[in-house]
Amino acid sequence: MKKWFFLLYLISHFARAEMVDTFEFKSSAERTRAVALAKSLRCPQCQNQNLVESNSPIAYDLRLEVYKMVEAGESNEQIIATMTERFGDFVRYNPPLKSTTLLLWGLPFVLLLLSVIAMWRMLRQRQKQGNHTAGLSACEQQALRELLAKTEQKQ
Repeated sequence: MKKWFFLLYLISHFARAEMVDTFEFKSSAERTRAVALAKSLRCPQCQNQNLVESNSPIAYDLRLEVYKMVEAGESNEQIIATMTERFGDFVRYNPPLKSTTLLLWGLPFVLLLLSVIAMWRMLRQRQKQGNHTAGLSACEQQALRELLAKTEQKQ
């Protein structure tokens, strides 16, 4: 029985194994630049994870491709343009302002402006209503007095 537990213990450690980047860079500056660039690109398969943090196979392949492009001497702009051409603006965390992303950039400001206008109108309307309200009518005041008198008699 101890052998089975020991075997299970050994096998459980392999379940935690991850893919490790074994790419060799010429210099540490090149490695730093490549990792920073891979962190600035989003994994096309994962939701909101960059290429370095994601464990998906596509992220691993793209990360290696970014590393190879950095080693080949391509600039950051060229690498980002290549990835954007293949996967669209989704791979960028900060998509550029253009006609297809205008709604994405403008909608928060429009919603904020509409919310401020709606709040201003509601407050103005409440102020107008507050000046015209007179409280209870004479009939309602009489009914209230009768109810109060009945409750006082019961006590």
